[in-house]
Amino acid sequence: MSKRLFGTDGVRGVANREPMTVEIALKLGRAIAHPSFVTHGKRPRILVGKDTRISSYMLETALSAGICSMGADVLLVGPMPTPGIAFLTVNMRCDAGVVISASHNPFQDNGIKFFSREGFKLSDEVEAEIEKLVFSSNLAEIRPTADRIGRAIRIDDALGRYVVFVKNTFPRDMTLDGINMVLDCANGAAYKAAPLVFEELGAEVKSLGVRPDGLNINMDCGSLFPQLICEEVRLTGADLGVALDGDADRVIFADEQGNMVDGDQIMGLIAWDMMNRGELRKNTLVATVMSNIGLDLAIRDMGGTLVRTPVGDRYVVEAMRRDGYNFGGEQSGHLIFLDQNTSGDGILAALQVMRVMRYTGKPLSELSARVKKFPQILKNVEVTSRKNLDDVEELQKVMDQARKRLGDSGRLLVRYSGTQLLCRVMAEGENQDEVNRVVEMVADAIARNQ
Repeated sequence: MSKRLFGTDGVRGVANREPMTVEIALKLGRAIAHPSFVTHGKRPRILVGKDTRISSYMLETALSAGICSMGADVLLVGPMPTPGIAFLTVNMRCDAGVVISASHNPFQDNGIKFFSREGFKLSDEVEAEIEKLVFSSNLAEIRPTADRIGRAIRIDDALGRYVVFVKNTFPRDMTLDGINMVLDCANGAAYKAAPLVFEELGAEVKSLGVRPDGLNINMDCGSLFPQLICEEVRLTGADLGVALDGDADRVIFADEQGNMVDGDQIMGLIAWDMMNRGELRKNTLVATVMSNIGLDLAIRDMGGTLVRTPVGDRYVVEAMRRDGYNFGGEQSGHLIFLDQNTSGDGILAALQVMRVMRYTGKPLSELSARVKKFPQILKNVEVTSRKNLDDVEELQKVMDQARKRLGDSGRLLVRYSGTQLLCRVMAEGENQDEVNRVVEMVADAIARNQ
């Protein structure tokens, strides 16, 4: 059965339109509470959190109704970072965790993604099984009644549990006293948790994006708009800026000079630190095909190895678990510290960067300079459908020409977004002008073949 619901990060789309409707949310709730996915012999418990979108409340109600209708209890934690749901699912011994969020997408979109009882995102195979249940009649046969119907329970101390957990990943003999930072929470799920973490550890925090109104999540703020923290750092003279996305599973930085520092540069910084301390397993960093060639060269110079995966933080995590690695991430700012949490965690990642700053006494600009980035351009092309790119003859010819122009020192990557109707064209090489030309010629070919 071909997948119709799940993309690279759960189910996602425009809220109140297929597939992000209350009807589908209810069926997804029933599916995740199906006996094949929950512990036998006790009443199942499923944790549900959300971000601050106006539609998250609507979908939360439908999803919870579906779960309860299968005889499982719902533990509602309200607005909570995605990594908080991963942690709490394990911490509270739940059978599964659910996040209602479209991450970095605009407010009109929303999504539903699942975590296993071990706190990891579900595999493609398990998602396919859930999808079969949603579109089959099997769910209709399970109708518990009377006291076997599930309950929805509000967990009041969930935020505190997560804040304490993240703070405990920071060395107990170290504080953030004397550090001035700009923090942008994207008007999203971390608007309460993130300021608490950094302030309680001693930092002076100027918080942005902490007034969500249901419509302003990711709007000209957060990790997609790092220019906001860059400008604020320059204006205030802060030591660094930290920008989270709507569900706080990714983070982008600004150094003390107000220059953006992306996930590749942070991965190089952290890998160097972990290798020096003998904590990077197999001296290997896991990244995706989108990471810059400069990261390859930096890791090689350190005496380490870079392993690449398909785009998507869950594929990074799968490779880490399969092959015994403990650190990886994406250029976009998903950073996974597998010894601490099972999911990308923007707040945790920021703490680890600040730990290295404090330990070395060096500014972020110096620490992040270890990765010398090649010119890289990413362009999104709107598409009406996801055609098989291999079948578009003109596009294949143009891509062949582009790769010849880039030569052995460059790369071209063309792929569809897993969450939006976009085709992403990424090229990198030694010459900025040539990279620009290559991206434009490939993007034009995609647009002509819609």
